Amino acid sequence: MVSLRISTFLAMDLFAPDLIARVFRHERRLLASAVLLLCVLGWTFLLRSEQMSSMGSMSPPLTALIGMWWLMMFAMMLPSATPAVLLYARVQCARHDNAALAPPWMFLSGYLLSWLLFSIAAAAAQSVLTDSSMALRSQAARAAMLLAAGVYEFSPMKTACLSQCRSPGQFISRHWRAHWTGAVRLGVIHGAYCVGCCWMLMALLFVGGVMNMLWVIALTALVASEKLLPGGSLLHKVYGVGLISWGACEALA
Repeated sequence: MVSLRISTFLAMDLFAPDLIARVFRHERRLLASAVLLLCVLGWTFLLRSEQMSSMGSMSPPLTALIGMWWLMMFAMMLPSATPAVLLYARVQCARHDNAALAPPWMFLSGYLLSWLLFSIAAAAAQSVLTDSSMALRSQAARAAMLLAAGVYEFSPMKTACLSQCRSPGQFISRHWRAHWTGAVRLGVIHGAYCVGCCWMLMALLFVGGVMNMLWVIALTALVASEKLLPGGSLLHKVYGVGLISWGACEALA
């Protein structure tokens, strides 16, 4: 019943014209600004880190690597996650009289928690697998990573996770729970689907170099196109073919 009610409100575009509703609409703008600020923070950090790495800095400790990866995920993943975050805020705005609705900050924090867990794993892998350029040491390893990423684009898990990311309204309706614990849980689940959709693409940072800004921008655009463009459900298979072809050329070179 709760999911049915949420689905009904997602389909509506009617907001009460009273003062409380205006406050909630203002909160959505504030939330959008906060998401933008996190993205700017992430990209600023990436630019500074690229400059430091080009100067031949020593490898940072694991805790710093975790922070670096997490901020990088802010920069790369939040643009494509913003529709889901703002849609949650829209539901809260429509039901501002419902005490069971938690602030959208709770949803966002759950989403970022999922990417923190991924960042811990990625930082640990980087400390073991990469050289001073923050890229895989072996050409064979780079070829294997490209082939694996290409094959993953055709996997059922990729398709299932991408469909959840591309349909935030259906996702929120299906997984809705009340109160702040439900909001955090919803964010964690959405983040988990996002990680499931994009983790192999993020692993490609080890191919081009973790601090290679052109590579970071290219992967960010690729992720956003899969999730946000009308043909994204087919684009990921085109990307898969390209990655497999690239990996094969790398292996045969």
